[in-house]
Amino acid sequence: MSARELHLNAFLMGVGHHEAAWRHHRTDPRALDEVTHFQHLARVAERGTFDSVFLADGVQIWGDVRHTAANRFEPITLLTAISQATERIGLIATASTGFSEPYNLARLFSSLDHISGGRAGWNIVTTAGDRSAQNFNREVNTEHAERYRRADEFLDVVTALWDSWEDDALVVDRESGVFAEDAKVHEINHKGRFFSVRGPLNAVRSPQGHPLLVQAGSSEDGKAFASAWAEAVFTAHQTHGDATAFYADLKRRVTARGRDADGVKVLPGIVPVLGGTEAEARALADELDGLIIPARAVRQLTELIGVDLTDHPLDARLPEFPPVSHVNGAKSRFELVRDLAQREGLTLRQLLGRLGGGRGHQVVAGTPEQIADHIELWFTTGAADGFNVMAPLLPSGLEDFVDHVVPLLRARGLFRTEYTGRTLREHYGLPRPVSRYTANALV
Repeated sequence: MSARELHLNAFLMGVGHHEAAWRHHRTDPRALDEVTHFQHLARVAERGTFDSVFLADGVQIWGDVRHTAANRFEPITLLTAISQATERIGLIATASTGFSEPYNLARLFSSLDHISGGRAGWNIVTTAGDRSAQNFNREVNTEHAERYRRADEFLDVVTALWDSWEDDALVVDRESGVFAEDAKVHEINHKGRFFSVRGPLNAVRSPQGHPLLVQAGSSEDGKAFASAWAEAVFTAHQTHGDATAFYADLKRRVTARGRDADGVKVLPGIVPVLGGTEAEARALADELDGLIIPARAVRQLTELIGVDLTDHPLDARLPEFPPVSHVNGAKSRFELVRDLAQREGLTLRQLLGRLGGGRGHQVVAGTPEQIADHIELWFTTGAADGFNVMAPLLPSGLEDFVDHVVPLLRARGLFRTEYTGRTLREHYGLPRPVSRYTANALV
């Protein structure tokens, strides 16, 4: 094993990450209703000794119901079911700071951490888009920077609640009748701009202390937030140059905060389209792209970047995009799509094909050796600490990756052959946080 250990997360999205996956003969859209489908995917990833599996989430219908294979399950509930079918693999769920309360989310993730034996992780999002806001008594969403200010205070509250029970607060002495040492259970008494929370949490401190904190925004506000809070960052890049620049910038920001840069893992998304030969892989990629419904893809792109392209001719080059300062949605994804379209002079139809596999994440079509080469290059040249693996078809794409790519990464000394820890923090090589109240008592 190399001095650095590659980290792999399996991003589980329905029956595949390609937007037309549900139409392909190698998938079964009926599996979207079946918990056993997702339990099987997690067991496949665990067989491959992945660090974790990850479920995205939103608080609105994404795309349109006519052409979209919509997700059915709320992720924390589903991961709780997955936890009972697995033993070691980490379990990361998305939850929004924009449309939740800190106390509720602190309880949910603490419960998942307890039930799974210390395998919970939270992918923190601020949620862009007015349609989401309209499901929560608002007409328009909050301004981008304001969403991150709320998120910053949200994390202050949640982590304080997770700390509110010291590790040795439980006594459970039947003879004396003392269940817990009340001096070691703390009201947090938070009063801030967005939240007023008394505490303590009505749950003892969980196995990891704090579930792993993951973040997925790459805007300036997102990177500032990640440098303060994140322990893993899911990101999207189309080029090696963009990836290395992001990696170096984020690590600098983390160091400037007084944190250990090695304690924040950067995991770009990769959509591995695998074939026995490169030609077979490219044929599969073309086959999937041929199943894209253009009208649906245009609507999704419009929603993704906040630029209305519904009347733009499919075979005409993209119009000039507005400045990113005019965007109140997902700024980093807007910039990625804009730069891709401008750099390669794409038509709308070509852009839809480039985004169909992974919504801006890099699609790599090739043999297992070529996929392993790509991963090794990015890992060893300062572009990534690992990857968010986004199989285009599920379960077959993940099974192929585990059976044919993982053995190559192991043979090259890049990836573990077995788990050495039981918690998600141990998989990532991260310490268990000490409760701030215990730390204060020791000062």
